[in-house]
Amino acid sequence: MNSRGGASRRQIWAGLLVVYVVWGSTYLAIRLMVETIPALLGAGVRFFLAGAILLAVLAAQRGWSAVRVAPRSLAACALVGLLLPFGGNGLVTIAERHIPSGLAALLIASVPLWVVIYRVVLARERVGGRTLAGVFVGFAGVALLLSPGGQHGVHAIGLVLCIVAAGLWALGSFLTPRLPMPRDLLVSTGWQMLFGGLGMLIAAVPAGELGQTHLGEVSARSLGAFIFLITIGSLVAFTAYAWLLQNAPISLVATYAYVNPVVAVFLGWIVLNERLTALTAIGATIIVGSVAFIVSQNRVDRVREKQAARLRRTSAVP
Repeated sequence: MNSRGGASRRQIWAGLLVVYVVWGSTYLAIRLMVETIPALLGAGVRFFLAGAILLAVLAAQRGWSAVRVAPRSLAACALVGLLLPFGGNGLVTIAERHIPSGLAALLIASVPLWVVIYRVVLARERVGGRTLAGVFVGFAGVALLLSPGGQHGVHAIGLVLCIVAAGLWALGSFLTPRLPMPRDLLVSTGWQMLFGGLGMLIAAVPAGELGQTHLGEVSARSLGAFIFLITIGSLVAFTAYAWLLQNAPISLVATYAYVNPVVAVFLGWIVLNERLTALTAIGATIIVGSVAFIVSQNRVDRVREKQAARLRRTSAVP
């Protein structure tokens, strides 16, 4: 394995293990948090505090000028923050009041499928037939998860919210490289979490969650899950992910997309005794398999594009 930043194989796999396990376990933590903490309020405080802490640490290490960004970049961070932490994670947090954590993770695993759709529809990119076939198969798996026969007793609103959340998260991921984001990934992440958290806190007011908050009724495990989401789920995992993007091949980093849902389903089954039906297992296998195929196919396509570009440059030499 060749790293881009000179990191060792052991360091890279340690970072991947953090992203695999921590981000996979956040679905369980969210499910535990919303037992006694209002969803938008809890998620809003989580991301606002995580963003504020990250920016404060960066400012203490590098100076305040390091976290100040141009107005255009700040606006881009606000947009992405509303699409990713707010639209993506916030809606998932609300959804997990109604559906199992493992099921939520499987539906969010469809994000890479949505990204391909945005590439074709919005960017007018030419996508290979194999990739499109993988998208079709993946959405067939999503449809299987949504089928009435596969989810007895599951509230439909939770399923719809997860589908919308996946679409918004994918849209944010699609737009990020096309927006004037801050060059420093950690600074960008800090501002995104801050704006996303602020958006959720504002939305919690008309949702009536302030009146639903009773600190004396917050359970110990909801509080523990809340603290875990702020510290380990946001700060540690995001830092590990940012480090991996700079030190490991992107094709390897992208494997979190189909490892996380497996971890989430396993933890939901072990800790919360969430039921895993045959249809859910089949749908999960189809989605995870299609995402893994698309990630690997994208890597093959990039290699072919580089080879074609190299051939064009060579043929242009007189």
